[in-house]
Amino acid sequence: MEYRRLGKSGLQVSALSFGSWVTFGHQIENNVAEECMKVAYDNGINFFDNAEAYAGGKSEIVMGNILKKMNWDRSTYVVSSKVFWGGKLPNQTGLSKKHIVEACNNALKRLQVDYLDLYFCHRPDKNTPIEETVRAMDTLIQQGKILYWGTSEWSAQEIMEAYAIARQYGLTPSTMEQPQYNMFHREKFEVEFNKLYSEIGLGTTIWSPLASGILTGKYNNEIPKDTRFELANMDWLKKEALGEDGRKNIDKAKKLTLLANELSTNLPRLALAWCLKNKNVSTVITGASKVEQLKDNLQALDVVEKLTDDVLLKIETILNNKPKFPAY
Repeated sequence: MEYRRLGKSGLQVSALSFGSWVTFGHQIENNVAEECMKVAYDNGINFFDNAEAYAGGKSEIVMGNILKKMNWDRSTYVVSSKVFWGGKLPNQTGLSKKHIVEACNNALKRLQVDYLDLYFCHRPDKNTPIEETVRAMDTLIQQGKILYWGTSEWSAQEIMEAYAIARQYGLTPSTMEQPQYNMFHREKFEVEFNKLYSEIGLGTTIWSPLASGILTGKYNNEIPKDTRFELANMDWLKKEALGEDGRKNIDKAKKLTLLANELSTNLPRLALAWCLKNKNVSTVITGASKVEQLKDNLQALDVVEKLTDDVLLKIETILNNKPKFPAY
């Protein structure tokens, strides 16, 4: 396993990490979740990602029970949660100080840990001043309930505003973002955030590296019955991934599959390795509904060295979506 610094912090995270979105408490049985986490840990993965919104809190409960059972030394793993969608009532959502504090306390109970290594603002909150959110996160850090805080799917402008407020008032700044990034979703990560990597040392924990499964190749011919697209409340994901643009991406996935075969690997490993090749990626969050999937994903680390300039050019030719920087 390779380990990378998370941005400018001293925190070391495994290049491949393991997340519970969709799977824990929803798609897979608890014993499968346990086996996946054990395999991940035994293979050097030290970062486990979660959120209050995942399966309505059940995902954190499942992970917490596993962490308690495994009894791993707390210094050997990093666990995160995210705050925004905690319930349906007004103060159960968003990034107000009230919800942030209460959501953190609930996450600690569900995960059965004394502190969270990382705590992310799951989305920006237009109804709460950013200063209030920054101060709430700083309070949790001073109380020892979280060690670092970050954002997820915030704009570069919002990230910089929060950073400036923290610096102005001597609060703990956020220099960690959890954005979506994959071969088909590149503009924000590569262009909008470009200056943040050097200006504030932005670290990234990227999600959906396999584009909701499109980059596994399993949709190349038809939609299997046992995928996340068949789960309740996932119609939005199915529509997004398999709409007109999604169909074009499937055509690209077929060509990428052939290229992967030429490299003696498969499409999922190629797609993960492509993400890992980007120096601004701190860790790639993977997920799995089967242990075999996880074991296969781990082999992506061996594919990175195969991504020569020539191979990367072939990939760019197939994708034909390289973001363009604006002309100033």
